[in-house]
Amino acid sequence: MTVHHTPRAEFIALIALLTAMVGMSIDTMLPGIGIMAQELNAAHSNDRQFIILGFFIGITFGTLIFGPISDSVGRKPTIYAGLVFFIAGAAICYFASNFPMLVFGRVLQGFGASSPRSVSMAMVRDNASGAAMARIMSFVMSVFMLVPIFAPTIGQFVLDHGSWRLIFEGFIVAAIIAGLWLHFRQDETLHPEIRRHFSISALVASAGEVIRSPVSLGYTIAVGAIFGAFLCYLGTSQQIFAEQYNQGEYFSFWFGGFAVALASAMVFNGRAVMKLGMRTLSKWALRGFIFVWAIMMVLCLMFHGHPPLLAITPLLLGSFFCSGLLFGNYNAMAMEPMGHIAGMAAAVSGALSSLISLVLGGITGQQYDGTLYPLAGAFLGFGLLAWLASEWAERNRKERPAGAPAMDAGHL
Repeated sequence: MTVHHTPRAEFIALIALLTAMVGMSIDTMLPGIGIMAQELNAAHSNDRQFIILGFFIGITFGTLIFGPISDSVGRKPTIYAGLVFFIAGAAICYFASNFPMLVFGRVLQGFGASSPRSVSMAMVRDNASGAAMARIMSFVMSVFMLVPIFAPTIGQFVLDHGSWRLIFEGFIVAAIIAGLWLHFRQDETLHPEIRRHFSISALVASAGEVIRSPVSLGYTIAVGAIFGAFLCYLGTSQQIFAEQYNQGEYFSFWFGGFAVALASAMVFNGRAVMKLGMRTLSKWALRGFIFVWAIMMVLCLMFHGHPPLLAITPLLLGSFFCSGLLFGNYNAMAMEPMGHIAGMAAAVSGALSSLISLVLGGITGQQYDGTLYPLAGAFLGFGLLAWLASEWAERNRKERPAGAPAMDAGHL
């Protein structure tokens, strides 16, 4: 029997756990993906990246499905279904006897993880609004930001004291705890009288609106471009730090350190966006992002793709700080014209940007050749793509009569 009126602190802790499952499922893996690929006889060194890419493939399609379904059947049943897929995927990975089996398990795990991530946010919207919602989200995001800082260290600890398979055992235990906690301590937040019938036609119509809106489509492409670069980094980071720079023992330190820059940017953004506005902040963040990676490319040319680690460290910190400013603001601006279909549009935009990032990040990550050329090319090229997409979005942000000059709305 569920307990009514869950205490606010407990509700926040539950939402934080559900939200953090995606981050934990990615970042805990990173120190061990090389070992996994080697033990399961992956054909090529770069194949290890599919352990991360497979998870994002699952998230991409799950995002499009679970959010709209939760509006129809309720939040709790949808999260339960996602957790079942998540546990099944983790179990397949735990018992994997070959590399394709591991990647399939990761796709299934990612598909399931998309449910608690997206639907838990809907639970927050159901329970609170305005300042109260913002306050809850700030606490949840604080936990979310800590995950990439500490998760690789947890993964490394497991590897130092046992098999990589124990990581998946931990995922299963965490999912079971989350499911039981949700069942016994949290009421359904979406009341039956306000549920909406799930409709494929409505989802298709929402997709059409997002695609036809230059603002939504432009910023969705920009999100996909920036995250595509980040996905290239996620897929190659273990190879870059552990192998190219011989930092295997300290990989979690380097990864966690750069994650601090992302977390700091999110904190800074929450304060600065009210003073400067999303467009001004994003404009300068994108300029900084492109400038940093232009310098990185010059260093790659000077050092034949292997610039000194200490030379690139401040550049990477600056790049991830800029990325942290762009992610949230670009997503918010993509949704600005979609207030009348916010839920459906968020699912469509999220899935589309994820698909773009998968294609871009996956292709460039596979080009890794032991140098930083592919990474620098991905970040610089995708930064320029984001600039083109956001510039196009801004030029079309306000309707204007045919033949009228483009309005200057904070062009990027």
